[in-house]
This record gives sequence, C-alpha cells and structure tokens, in this order.
Amino acid sequence: MKKKYLFIVFIFFSVLSFGQHKSTVTSKKGIEWLSIQEAYNRTQKEPRKTIIDVYTDWCGWCKVMDRETYTNPEIIDYLNKNFYMVKLDAESKQDIIIGNNKYTYDASSGANQAAIALLQGKMSYPTTVFLDAQYNMIQPLPGYLNAKTFHEIVTYLGGDYNKKEPFDQYKNGTYKEVFKNILPKL
Repeated sequence: MKKKYLFIVFIFFSVLSFGQHKSTVTSKKGIEWLSIQEAYNRTQKEPRKTIIDVYTDWCGWCKVMDRETYTNPEIIDYLNKNFYMVKLDAESKQDIIIGNNKYTYDASSGANQAAIALLQGKMSYPTTVFLDAQYNMIQPLPGYLNAKTFHEIVTYLGGDYNKKEPFDQYKNGTYKEVFKNILPKL
C-alpha cells in the first residue's frame, strides 16, 4: 500500500513539474538569432534588413546588452517581425561564408575577416551593424545601447524613417507619437 501511495505521489509531482517546466519554456520568447549565412539565405527568399551584433566572449558591455537590451519584450517583438538577427563572434576562427564570399580568421589582428569588413576596420565591441535587404551597409554603430535608445534606432531604420527625416527630428517627434504606448515599457 505504501509503495502504491509513493508511486502515485511521485507521478503527481512528476506531472506537475513537467507541466510547469513546459509552460516556462513555451512562454519565454526571445530573439530568433541566425548565423550570418542563414540570414543571407533568408534575405534572398524573403528580403528583410539584417542586424548583426558583433561581439566577443570577453566583452563586458556585450553581455550587458544581451542581458538588458535584447531581453526587452518590445524589442524582441519588433526585431523578430522586421529584421533578421545575427550574432557574430568577431574572434571566430571558423570560416564565415556570406553568399559566395568566404571570410577566414586573421591571426595578425585576432579577428575574423568578416568582422573586420563589417566594422570597417574599427574593432569596437559591441558594434551593431545594420544591413539593408540587399546586404548593403546602412551603418555600423559601435557601443552599448540601452533598450530605449536601441528601440529608437531600430524603429528609425526598420520603418525607413531614415529616408524621410533626420534622426533627432524622428526621436523627438515621430517616435514619441508612433510609439507612445510602449515608451513606459522600455
């Protein structure tokens, strides 16, 4: 009888534990990070701008940006809908292929040639690189970006406001009007 009771209790807690674990996993939404080749391939089929987060394992501000900026629900939603997102380790020793181009590790600089090209030789981490849907450079933006600043920038570029008005005008006018409902969440 005791064994049967213990077995039932074990099953009950196992099911309860599994249910809680499952709901935690499915409810946690994050950025869909791709390799640069995956993002390039998707862009060929479904054109979309790409953001490349160029980082290193030792970069403290890269970790802060991962923890504080890339976990904001408003940013996650906007990025997943409007961009292909890539994380690129600047010091990767693996070959990186983008389309027909192959980039290798450059031992003399300690960085991969892909990172050197994307950062235009200005090796600063983190750097957020914005590419248009044809994989042309829009702009590399070095340094840590908090959630609000990052959201201002990605919505400015993602919504093509950069083609309509200067950033300061957008930030102080259009942005506040268009995104007034989410500003408290940033």
